[in-house]
Amino acid sequence: MLEFGMPTLIENRTLEDNISLCKELGLSFVELNMNFPEYQIDKIENTDLFYRKADEVGIYYTIHLDENMNIADFNPLVRDAYLETVRRTIEVAKKLVKLKKSKKPLTINMHMHHGIFITLPDRKVQMYDRDFDVYMDYFTYFAEMCEEWIGDSDIQIAIENTDVFREYEKRAIEVLLKKDCFVLTWDIGHSKATKELDVPFILSNKDKLKHFHIHDGKEIPPKNHLALGDGEIDLPDRLNTAMQCDARCVIETKTIEALRKSVKWLENLLCKK
Repeated sequence: MLEFGMPTLIENRTLEDNISLCKELGLSFVELNMNFPEYQIDKIENTDLFYRKADEVGIYYTIHLDENMNIADFNPLVRDAYLETVRRTIEVAKKLVKLKKSKKPLTINMHMHHGIFITLPDRKVQMYDRDFDVYMDYFTYFAEMCEEWIGDSDIQIAIENTDVFREYEKRAIEVLLKKDCFVLTWDIGHSKATKELDVPFILSNKDKLKHFHIHDGKEIPPKNHLALGDGEIDLPDRLNTAMQCDARCVIETKTIEALRKSVKWLENLLCKK
């Protein structure tokens, strides 16, 4: 059965505001976004507060890691800081996982960082492409450490598509997906806005597809994070795929108004079935 949740919204300045809206809309969970100052690792480590607030109204959390996270950064000080952030986030998830009412593992969502590129007269060179062996060594280590940190906890790290996976990223993701603790997130709005170029890779790993970010989108001009029904995506088809994968879905609009409209759209769709 599909479970729907919401992201932490910029209009909601407090955890309580997000939880209240989640409960009002009949959603199951809030995805805590670690790009926000109020959901940095030192804040969410106050797990007693986060647990109590969610437990009071019967919801749970997923977690979205900082979008700037770059566990293959060539600077060891930066790389180690991101690794430590992931380790501590996993420890938070271990304490919050008991809130979860379903059999689905608790999801920690992550992006792939493209790294920097050098512009030559005739082309751009991605540093991770040039130093691919070093890049892959870092990701192999990351995979091993996450497996160790998670252990037998009911937690998975889901890798999200953003603006088209680079070839070196696909190779790294393949290494991660060999571990049971790694799965995929399909952001259907991002893939629409990038002409569905990531879809073949995502569907080739359909057995690992466990988390969805759903919002509407358009190809020309590229737009995403639209309210459901305001774009060009075949939403029933995407939701059917999510159901086949027994996935969890974040309604990832960026405003309260768009979230309300999307929930209403979903209610109307589900009533017709």
